[in-house]
Amino acid sequence: MIATGAKMNTDFTLKVVTGEEEKEVGFSDLLDRPTIVSVYMKNNTPSCDRQNTSLAEAASWFDEAGYNVVTISKDTCGSHKRYIKKNNIGFTIASDPDYKFSEATDSIVEKSMYGKTYTGPSRSAFVIDTDGTILAAIEKIDTKAHAEELKTLVDGLK
Repeated sequence: MIATGAKMNTDFTLKVVTGEEEKEVGFSDLLDRPTIVSVYMKNNTPSCDRQNTSLAEAASWFDEAGYNVVTISKDTCGSHKRYIKKNNIGFTIASDPDYKFSEATDSIVEKSMYGKTYTGPSRSAFVIDTDGTILAAIEKIDTKAHAEELKTLVDGLK
C-alpha cells in the first residue's frame, strides 16, 4: 500500500456518477480539494451497503470539513446510478473495472473466496491532497463505522 506522504500517480481516467450525471474525468480533476476515496467491492451487498450508507449519512460533515467524498467499485455507471437513487447518496461514485485507482495506490491484494484465490482491490480508504499526496490511509475498513473512523482520521489531520 502506498505510504502516507507519498504522491500517487493521478494520470488516469475514471467514469463517475454524481446524482444522475455520468461522465469520464481525469482522476486529478476529482482532487479540487482534499478528497476521501473509499474503495468497496460491489453495489447491493450488505457490507458495501453499510460502508456507503455510513458515508452518505456523514456526507455533509465531510463537506463542511472541506473534503470531497468519492467511492470506487468495479460496478458500471448504470449500476451506480440505480445505487445512488436507492441509497440516497449525495457524493460521487466511480466505476473502476480495471482497478486503475488501486494500482495507483498499490492496494491490490490477494483474496480468497470459495477456495479460489484471486487478486483485487483492498477495501481501503485514502485521504488525498489536491496534488495527489496521500495524507492518511485506512488499510482495512470497518464497514459498520466507516464514517466515524474517517472523521477521526480527518480530525487528526488538523
